[in-house]
Amino acid sequence: MTVQRWNDEMLDELASTVSDLRESVSDLRESVTEVKDSVDGLRITAQALLQVAAQSQSRMDRFDEEMELLKQRQAESDQRFNVLLEEVRFLIRGNQAG
Repeated sequence: MTVQRWNDEMLDELASTVSDLRESVSDLRESVTEVKDSVDGLRITAQALLQVAAQSQSRMDRFDEEMELLKQRQAESDQRFNVLLEEVRFLIRGNQAG
């Protein structure tokens, strides 16, 4: 087994490599922090969009209910009108006959 002695050049190279690795780790940590911030921003945006969607759905549901109520009222009005129209026709026929 041979023993290798470290010379100044080898130590300098190792120090440089360690320094590069530290810088890379530091850059990676910064990138991770930026990604976390972006994810938090997306989460907040998604929650806001979900809230807006829920509010819109609620308004649409109320609108649908109101439209259904209007249709029912219109049908009732149409029915009352037809009854009145039949009564007017009946009275007209009665006046024409007598």
